[in-house]
Amino acid sequence: MQHAYDENLATNRYFDRHFETDAAKILPGEYFVSDQGMLLVTVLGSCVAACVRDVDAGIGGMNHFMLPDDGGRRETVATSARYGSYAMEVLINHLLKMGARRSRLEAKVFGGGAVMASLASSNVGVRNAEFVLDYLKTEKIPIVAKDLLDSYPRKVYFFSQTGRVLVKKLHRVHNETLFSRERDYKARLSGDPMAGDVELFI
Repeated sequence: MQHAYDENLATNRYFDRHFETDAAKILPGEYFVSDQGMLLVTVLGSCVAACVRDVDAGIGGMNHFMLPDDGGRRETVATSARYGSYAMEVLINHLLKMGARRSRLEAKVFGGGAVMASLASSNVGVRNAEFVLDYLKTEKIPIVAKDLLDSYPRKVYFFSQTGRVLVKKLHRVHNETLFSRERDYKARLSGDPMAGDVELFI
């Protein structure tokens, strides 16, 4: 049965030769859920990713989202939060559909860096980070690890079955791909009516 939110499901699947496992790349605005122990990978600038899994069933998923820029107008905060709520609800609902139990869910959250001047000026990363922490607290899903804010992009590897996460802090971004993806995603949101790497094992 096709769900309306399936359009946000990541389609970029590949075999990761380094980790020798099937993997999915999550782009801005996408998410993915697996009960097959896949590796879920994303690169974050101002966006945030929530890695959520059922600790007993080994079903896990990741999303990648940002709140639309409100241009400093606080009256639109509730509107922008809808985007984050949607991204979280889609991920959690898909986990539950695959057999996860809400009472067994745990989360690890990443991103929200001030990496682009055009986004840093409006505190998009900070708002994204605050949103995901508040949302999970409200939903009573424990956050067991987090790496948020600061000024660098991150590449996040989430092993959906075990919950292990590897974060590479990208002090040097060698191309504009990350920034162009986030700029394009930011533009889509605003138009929508509604090297020197440090590795952290978390």
